[in-house]
Amino acid sequence: MASPAARDRVRRAARAVSDTSEPLTRPAAEALAKTLRLVADPTRLQLLSMINGSPGQEVTVGELTRHLGLRQPTISHHLRLMYEDGLLDREQRGRQVWYSIAKDRRDAIADLLR
Repeated sequence: MASPAARDRVRRAARAVSDTSEPLTRPAAEALAKTLRLVADPTRLQLLSMINGSPGQEVTVGELTRHLGLRQPTISHHLRLMYEDGLLDREQRGRQVWYSIAKDRRDAIADLLR
C-alpha cells in the first residue's frame, strides 16, 4: 500500500476537485498538481490505460513490458512513482507483483482516460 501521507494527499486533492463551489486551498492545489504532473507522462498514461482495460483491472510488470516494448526497469520505475502517489495498489502473489488502480481512484482515472 502507498504511504499514509500519499493516500491522504490524493484524497485531499480528489475532495478539492469534486467540490467546485470553493476555490482550491494551497495544499489541495499542490497535491493535485503533483498528481497531474505524474499522469502527464505518456508512458504513465499508457500504463494506466492498460491496467484500467485489463481483465480484472490488474496486471503484472511482465505483461506491461511485453505490450509496451519497454524494459522492465523502466516499467517498474513508472509503476513505483504512481504507487507512491496513491494512484496504484500492488499485491505480491508468489514471485509476481500485481498492480491495479487504487479503488478510491478508479472513477477519476477512468474519467481521465475517456
